[in-house]
Amino acid sequence: MFSPMLLYALATVVVSSIFISLYRKKEKGAAALPPGPRAVPIFGNWLQVGNDLNHKLLASLAQKYGPVFLLKLGSTNLVVVSNPELATQVLHTQGVEFGSRPRNVVFDIFTGNGQDMVFTVYGDHWRKMRRIMTLPFFTNKVVNNYSGMWESEMDSVVRDLQRNESVKTEGIVIRKRLQLMLYNIMYMMMFDAKFESLEDPKFIEATKFNSERSRLAQSFEYNYGDFIPLLRPFLRSYLNKCKDLQSRRLAFFNNFYIEKRRKIMSGNGEKHRISCAMDAIIDAEMKGEISAANVVYIVENINVAAIETTLWSMEWAIAELVNHPTVQSKIRDEMTRVLGDAPVTESNLHLLPYLQATIKETLRLHTPIPLLVPHMNLEEAKLGRYTIPMESKVVVNAWWLANNPAWWKDADEFRPERFLEEEVGTEAAVAGGKVDFRYLPFGMGRRSCPGIILAMPILGLTVAKLVKNFQMRPPQGLHEIDVSEKGGQFSLHIANHSVVAFSQ
Repeated sequence: MFSPMLLYALATVVVSSIFISLYRKKEKGAAALPPGPRAVPIFGNWLQVGNDLNHKLLASLAQKYGPVFLLKLGSTNLVVVSNPELATQVLHTQGVEFGSRPRNVVFDIFTGNGQDMVFTVYGDHWRKMRRIMTLPFFTNKVVNNYSGMWESEMDSVVRDLQRNESVKTEGIVIRKRLQLMLYNIMYMMMFDAKFESLEDPKFIEATKFNSERSRLAQSFEYNYGDFIPLLRPFLRSYLNKCKDLQSRRLAFFNNFYIEKRRKIMSGNGEKHRISCAMDAIIDAEMKGEISAANVVYIVENINVAAIETTLWSMEWAIAELVNHPTVQSKIRDEMTRVLGDAPVTESNLHLLPYLQATIKETLRLHTPIPLLVPHMNLEEAKLGRYTIPMESKVVVNAWWLANNPAWWKDADEFRPERFLEEEVGTEAAVAGGKVDFRYLPFGMGRRSCPGIILAMPILGLTVAKLVKNFQMRPPQGLHEIDVSEKGGQFSLHIANHSVVAFSQ
C-alpha cells in the first residue's frame, strides 16, 4: 500500500505535469522548446531513459533528436548539447546566461549548499572563490615553485617499483601507489604536509572518506528525489548517510590540517608568511573576504576535483599504453632522441610532442567528466532557435564532441598520432585565443576547470617517468588489460583497477 504522504506527492506531481504539458504545447506556438522524446505525466522521460544518464546513451539520443534536445525528468528539464557550435554558445558566447549550477540534493550536502567554488551559483561569491583558489593553486608561478617536488614524488614511485621484484611478472594495482603520490603532491601544495606511506593512518582515512564521498555523490540511486522533489522525504536515510559522512570528513580536514595552519598563522601575528595554499586561503578569511566554512569547502573541492579526476586519467593513460606497446616505444624513443640521458622535467615537457599527444588522446577517448559539470540558466534563454525554460539543467556532452566519427577520423581508436597529423592545432587549453569546441576535456569559458595548469604537466611527467624506466605490460598470462568504463553522475573512470607488470 502507498502511504498517504506518497499518494499526495504523486497526485501533486500529476497536476503539475498536466500544467507543464499545457505550457509546452503553448510554447510550441511561440518559441519552440528543443525536440525530445514524448514525456508522460509524473515521470516525464525517466521511465524511457532510466537512471543511468550516461554520455553514450545521450549521444545515441542526439543522433535521433538532434544537436540539442530536451528530456523531462520528473519536474526537471535536462537540455543536452551535442555539437561544437551550440557548446560554444553555452560555454562562451552565452556563458553568463548559462553560467550557474543546478541544485542537487546530495551535492548540496557535500558543498554546504554552494559554499564551495565548483558548484556555487554564478555571481560575486563564485568570482571571489575562483580568484582566491586560483592564486595559490593554479598559476604558472605555482607550477614553477612546486614542479621539483612533483618530480621527487614521481621518482619515489619509480624507486618503489624498481625494488619490488614481483611487479616484473605478477604486476601490481598501480592505482594505489599513484594515489599516494597524488595525495602527497596536493597535500604538500595545500598544507605543507605529506603522508609517510600507504600504511599511514591519515592516508587510509583521507582516501576512505573521499572514496565513500565519491560513491554516494556519483550514484544514480538518489535521482528520483532530484527528479520529483516531493519524493525527497523518502531519501531521508540516504541523505542522512551523506550528512554523517560529510560531517566526519570535514572534521578530519579541519582538525588535522586546517587548524594546524591556523595556529602557525596566528602564532606569527600580522607578520605571517604564506608558505602553502592553505595559508593564502586563511589569509583571505582573516581579511574578511571569505568565511571559515568557505575555507573548508575549498579543501573539499581540491580533494575531489584536483586529486580524483587526475588519478582517473592516469589509470586510463597507463591502461592504454599497456595495450599499445608501440605507443610506449614511440614515447621512449622520443625522450632518448630529444633529451638523451637528461631527466624529463616539467620544464622540458614541451620538447616532447608525441608524449603530449598521448596525454591529449587519453583525455579525448576517456573524457574524465564526459558531460562536464552541469550548467543552469537562471532565466529563460535562447539557444540556437530554441527556447530553454528557466532553471533548466544544461549539459554539454563533451565525450561525444570528442568521439563523434563525423568529426574525428577513427574516433574509437587510441591513436596519439592524430594530434600530430590531422588534429595538429587542437589543444586541451586555449591556444593563441583559438578554441576547438570539439575537444573540451576541462570545459571552457567562465566555469572551466582551472586545474588544467596542474593536471597536464602532472599527467605528462608521470607517464614519461614510467615509460622511461619500465616496459609496462599485462601481468603474466594476459594479453591485454581491461579498459571497460564505469560512469557516475559526472565521472568516467576505469571499471577495474589495472594490474600492470613493470619490467626494466
